[in-house]
Amino acid sequence: LRGEMSLIGPRPCLPYEYEQYQTWHRQRCEAVPGLTGLWQVSGKNRLSFTQMVRLDIAYARRRDLALDLKILFKTLPAIWGQMREQTGAV
Repeated sequence: LRGEMSLIGPRPCLPYEYEQYQTWHRQRCEAVPGLTGLWQVSGKNRLSFTQMVRLDIAYARRRDLALDLKILFKTLPAIWGQMREQTGAV
């Protein structure tokens, strides 16, 4: 990480996606992008795009150490659960 990304934050906004965002969607890009974030530990693939954007905006507005720690501690179980779903192991 060269200071352009953080461990925790919204997924990076790709330039072509950013151009297609509605004005309010662009608020999700106000936070430094990260490798994991609030929407990834809040349902990820089961969330709509609008829900994802709202969670990213909520994170951008409320960034703090307690929230970062909560997201960090929920990340490994979220990854584990996703891996189990993909392999069919229940």
